[in-house]
Amino acid sequence: MTNTSVELGGLRMASPVVTASGAFGYGSEYVGAVDYSKLGAVTAKGVRLEPWPGNAMPRHCEVPGGLVNAIGLQGTGVAAFLKTSLPRYRSFPGMPPVIVNIWGGSIDEYAEVARRLTGAEAVGAVECNVSCPNVKEGGHVFGHDPATLERLVSAVRKATTLPLFVKLAPNVTDIAPFARACENAGADALSMINTIPAMVIDVERRVPALGNVTGGLSGRAVHPVAVKAVYDAHRATKLPILAMGGVSTAVDAVEFLLAGATAVAIGTAIFSNPGVVAEVYDGIVDYCERHGVQSVAGLSGLLGK
Repeated sequence: MTNTSVELGGLRMASPVVTASGAFGYGSEYVGAVDYSKLGAVTAKGVRLEPWPGNAMPRHCEVPGGLVNAIGLQGTGVAAFLKTSLPRYRSFPGMPPVIVNIWGGSIDEYAEVARRLTGAEAVGAVECNVSCPNVKEGGHVFGHDPATLERLVSAVRKATTLPLFVKLAPNVTDIAPFARACENAGADALSMINTIPAMVIDVERRVPALGNVTGGLSGRAVHPVAVKAVYDAHRATKLPILAMGGVSTAVDAVEFLLAGATAVAIGTAIFSNPGVVAEVYDGIVDYCERHGVQSVAGLSGLLGK
């Protein structure tokens, strides 16, 4: 029997498979469609201090190999999340812990959201989104300067005792300084990668296909980019990594693990195939059994060994 349990920055999970923020609502929306027993955690969509309307319609556009979206982090705010969304999630027995993705327009706002989430039942960790490319205000500012990033992570670290993950941007020249900044500031793990800035044009109308003009590319097209980012970050820091970007098969997940990830998150693929969660989990177990690896944790960083 393969041991599928992993520890991600202090968050103990029975499975290395997680859902990615933005693709799974607040956690309970896929009940009846997804086998939650094969998830180590669920990542809730972005939560900020106050409600946020998101971007103008249209907000998403399917492209070859993926999806370009500009939802703009629409959300109900942390108070409504704690009062309504989290209790609804907890009402279903046997659910895995929740990683709450948080964002804001200032360092103080990030810290306050993290503080309010601390101690909430079922919340296993916070994930700071410092790199969303499709909002006009917020995390993308913090994710492109290592010094600013370090100040942000340090403030959130002081505000919460929860495991602290930081979601990094892929569109930087070198991921290593950002990974080290997170480590220096007290982060417990890295989440990577976020979507890649992208644009689609409706050539018949000669206008942008998205109301926000630009958005973020996710899906299979970004997977090789994400694998390299994980590999580079793993060599630059000792922080464990929650890897995401184009996971739609177990092979994609194993690539991430071999490159240095501790766990993997599935996002865009869930929209067209909710069963992908079980497929990826079962495929990872099958890979371990075929290769004589006793635990999934033993795959992390095994590239070339």
